[in-house]
Amino acid sequence: MTPHLEPPEPPVNTQASRVYFLPNLMTAGNLFCGFLAIIKCIQARLATSIGGEYLGKTPAELYTQAVWFILGAVLFDVLDGRLARLGGRESLFGAEFDSLADVVSFGVAPALMVFFLILSPSQGYPVFTQIGWFLGFVYLLCAAARLARFNVLSNPYLPRATKELNKDFSGLPVPAAAGTIASLVLFILNLEKMDKSLNTWALTLPLLLLLIAMLMISSVRYPSFKQVDWQLRTRIRTFLIVLIAIGAVVVFQEIALLVIFLSYIAYGLVGHFRRGARTRRIRLLRKSHVSKAGISAEQPPPGE
Repeated sequence: MTPHLEPPEPPVNTQASRVYFLPNLMTAGNLFCGFLAIIKCIQARLATSIGGEYLGKTPAELYTQAVWFILGAVLFDVLDGRLARLGGRESLFGAEFDSLADVVSFGVAPALMVFFLILSPSQGYPVFTQIGWFLGFVYLLCAAARLARFNVLSNPYLPRATKELNKDFSGLPVPAAAGTIASLVLFILNLEKMDKSLNTWALTLPLLLLLIAMLMISSVRYPSFKQVDWQLRTRIRTFLIVLIAIGAVVVFQEIALLVIFLSYIAYGLVGHFRRGARTRRIRLLRKSHVSKAGISAEQPPPGE
């Protein structure tokens, strides 16, 4: 009989509410970038409504700044978790503060950007005017639910709570979802500079937005890279490949960033379907073995 494992004793208030300077400074940087991204989206919308510039910036330039602020928030989000784990400075306050910042930077900011730019009436499809706000809210709702689920699964002080696996996330991480939308906006703005039609892209964007929203609350597993040892020895060939990839991101920003985020989404989906196919094959094999065993048991032994 498996012994009943009691949950760990909840921490005292002073332990749970500890504020560690460096990790929470990174979280504050995440929140600051998200706040500036929202401001830039609003300014871009104002520039579009007046048909010109706002504070000497065109709408495309303001949206581009908003994109880079969202990507900067992604970088701060990576750094705060990494610094907390390296220094053993994880706390419940830090986890909750991080989730609140993520709602702003990776929930509200991308949702506003989707409503103002990607699903704008200027694409020539008036239906986007009617459903754009709703699709943006669906994304924001799924992002908030994803963060709440993560907090519950990773809280060791709740009874029967299961920790989120260190190697994988359950559902698309919210920073990856926001990064996908931001890189997509950057790619579209680059197309607009080259005077290419965006109407075809506009037809696919609502579906992609809903796919990202559903993936955040799904059970599809995505690698978290939490256990990556940056001091690990590697071969010179691997080191050069990584440097070339970083150089490609610097040179081909609009395309490379979008390819990276879409590849991350595709990696989780492919792995999910492969695991499902393997599970179905195992079940079929078990059923065939059971049926064969039943037939052999019904047959009378020789000589009867």
